[in-house]
Amino acid sequence: MIVDCYTHTWESADQLGRCLPAHTSRPSPSQPRAGFHGAGPARHLAAAEPVDTTIVLGFTSHYLGAEISNDHVSSYVASHPDDLIGFAGIDPSRPKEAIAELHRAHHGLSMPGLAAAPAAQDFHPSNSQAMLVYAEAAELGLPILFHTGVHIAADTKLEYARPMLLDEIARELPGLKIIVAHMGYPWVSEAIVLLAKHKNVYAEISWLLHHPWEAYQALLGASQHGVIDKLLFGSGFPSEAASYCIEALYSINHLVHGTNLPTIPREQLRGIVERDTLSLLGIARPRPHPELQPAPTSAEEAEEL
Repeated sequence: MIVDCYTHTWESADQLGRCLPAHTSRPSPSQPRAGFHGAGPARHLAAAEPVDTTIVLGFTSHYLGAEISNDHVSSYVASHPDDLIGFAGIDPSRPKEAIAELHRAHHGLSMPGLAAAPAAQDFHPSNSQAMLVYAEAAELGLPILFHTGVHIAADTKLEYARPMLLDEIARELPGLKIIVAHMGYPWVSEAIVLLAKHKNVYAEISWLLHHPWEAYQALLGASQHGVIDKLLFGSGFPSEAASYCIEALYSINHLVHGTNLPTIPREQLRGIVERDTLSLLGIARPRPHPELQPAPTSAEEAEEL
């Protein structure tokens, strides 16, 4: 079974607020940019074709004025309950709101996990107020994916993006399942140490695979430190499609063919793709909320499929 544990979908780049890189212009209706125009539900489904189950992440940031709402994600998931699982986007910078929303998302929208992004939400990952949010998630058995590393928008705060900042959370809440996004790139070594140190900390590999040399070094490091079995597959859609990432992963050793550099055992690479991610995270396929309606698919998207 292949589980893609990191994807997004949105209808408009306006939902991303100030999350866009400073050098990236917004698409206009007359001149859409593929990276943003291609993030709608129909393209999301097409990109997930080789995958059995895809996790779709909600996202909210009061600081950056961004919102991919949990209602939108849950509605989309409810329209394809056999293939999709939704993680609720929460913003722990406002802990009371975040706790209320995680309860609403879990109990009302049947969302079995959460996603937070400290660097994009302007808070230290282990501040005392945020820890209250995580404690509530741990009580409910909800895993949390942390958007660590990578943040390229000008207003995001890299000092809050480092994987090592999750160490206190893992120490204080050892039962909480934590997923480190993008293996914490560029702080991959910190992520590897966390994986080795904490039983319930995992990392997903999206974004890395379209940077083959960085991906090779990260995967080799995980293999040599004995934690490659804690890596989860993620495509990072709309950054890449799942099929591209699977092929790139299986081809990673081509980079060092004919050299004396070590290779990563193929069975370990296959293990990443075929990892039983849902069982590791304690997730059962959720029942869709009966009042939710399928997310609309634009006529333009349908025509291009």
